[in-house]
Amino acid sequence: MIGLLQRVRFARVLVDDKTAAAIDRGILVLIGIEQGDDESDAERLLERILGYRLFPDDAGKMNLSVKDIDGGLLLVPNFTLAADTRKGMRPSFTPAAAPAEGERLFQYLTTQARQRYRRLQSGIFGAHMELNLTNDGPVTFWLQTR
Repeated sequence: MIGLLQRVRFARVLVDDKTAAAIDRGILVLIGIEQGDDESDAERLLERILGYRLFPDDAGKMNLSVKDIDGGLLLVPNFTLAADTRKGMRPSFTPAAAPAEGERLFQYLTTQARQRYRRLQSGIFGAHMELNLTNDGPVTFWLQTR
């Protein structure tokens, strides 16, 4: 399972020109689900997302997590993260989980996140979404469970 974390000042998901989810200061995480991923991958990724230190402390060092700053957390499904781009000029989506399995694991991840963190918003699996964000830094990290 893949999480692309971006520290943001603001992030919003639009579906059909309507706001489906939005956060202020916090992290936007694009979620890619690969074949073979399971609940343990979702648990590990969530643990890392909630604990990853990407906000500055009083000394300006990245020592604080989204939980430490009580920031927003926006999870957005993004199957293109699982693409194989090693050759050619067109990505292969063979590594991505099948849509039904991807949706099941994304729902599992968001359910677990809601139980552990109250400031959660999420995108809509399978929808065509537009994302608006202001990356803060820029600060972007790629997390992978395998």
